[in-house]
Amino acid sequence: MTHPFLVGAALQSLEGLLSGSVSAATPILLVALGGMYTYYAGVFNISMEGMMLCGAFGAVAVAHGTQSWVWGLAGGIAGASALGLIFALFVVYLRVDEFVTGIALNLAAAGATTFAMRRTYGVAGAFSGTVDQPIPAIPRLSFGPIDKIPIVRAFLSGHTILDWLAAVTVVFSLVIVFRTRFGLRLRAAGFNGPSLDASGVSTRRVRVCSIAACAVLCGLGGAFLSIGYLQIFGENMSNGRGWIALAAIVVVKGHPAGIALLCGLFGLASSLGLKAQSLHVPPQFSEMLPPIATLVALAVYANRRRLRVAVQS
Repeated sequence: MTHPFLVGAALQSLEGLLSGSVSAATPILLVALGGMYTYYAGVFNISMEGMMLCGAFGAVAVAHGTQSWVWGLAGGIAGASALGLIFALFVVYLRVDEFVTGIALNLAAAGATTFAMRRTYGVAGAFSGTVDQPIPAIPRLSFGPIDKIPIVRAFLSGHTILDWLAAVTVVFSLVIVFRTRFGLRLRAAGFNGPSLDASGVSTRRVRVCSIAACAVLCGLGGAFLSIGYLQIFGENMSNGRGWIALAAIVVVKGHPAGIALLCGLFGLASSLGLKAQSLHVPPQFSEMLPPIATLVALAVYANRRRLRVAVQS
C-alpha cells in the first residue's frame, strides 16, 4: 500500500511543477502575442528581446521610485514603447532592414539598461531594492474554494493579474485578428500592402499600430519578470525569452491558440529544468534552447519568404 505521505509529497511536487510552468510561460506568452500583431502586419520584429528588457528595467525603476506596482506596470510599458517608437521610425518610415534594426536595438537595450542600473543605483549584476525601500511586487490572487482543489489550484490560484491577463489576451487576440475590421486590415498589410493602400487605408499606419500593440505587451512581459516573478532587475534578465517568443510565432504562423500552446510547453520545460537542477543536471542544457529555437525560426521564416517570392514571380 502506498504511504499517504508519499502520495501527498508527489502531489505537492506536481502542483509546484504546474504552477511554475504557468509563471514561466506568462512573460513569453505576452511577448509572443505582441509579436503576433507585427507578424500579421508584415513586420518581422526581432527587437522584442530588447523591448522586454527595457520593460523590465522601466517597471523596476518606476515601481521602486513610486513604491507602487501599478505605476511599475506603466513604467514597463513606457520603457518598451520607447524602443518600439525607434523601431517603427526606422523600419516603417525610413525603411531600414528590420533584421539589422532589431539586432541593433537588442544590443542597445542590453547596454542601456545595464548602464542605467549601474549609474542610477550604483550596483552591478542585479538590483533588488534597498532595506528601507524594497521593490513592490505584483500581488498574487487567491480564491478560497479553488485553493482546496488539488491540481486545479496550481493553474488558477496563487498567480498574478498578468497571468490572467495573458490568458484573456489569447482570446482577445483571436477575436481582434479574425473577427474585426482592424484584424482584416492587419492581415492585409502583411499579405498585400499596396492593395491595402489602394483601398484608402494606410499600410504604414496599420504597421505602426501593430508595433505599438507589440510594445505594450512586451512591456507587460518585462514587468512580469522584474516585479511579478522575481522582484529584481538583473543584467540581460530577459535571457532569450524574446527570441523564444519569436520562434513560437513563426512555427504556428502567428495563430494565438498555437502560440499559447507552445508557450505553455516551454513553460513546462523551463519548470522541469529548474527541477532537474536539484538532480545535479547542468543548467547549461536549458540555456541552449533560446539560440536553437531562434535558428530554427529564422530558417523556417527564410524558407517561407523564399517560397512566397518564387510564387509571386
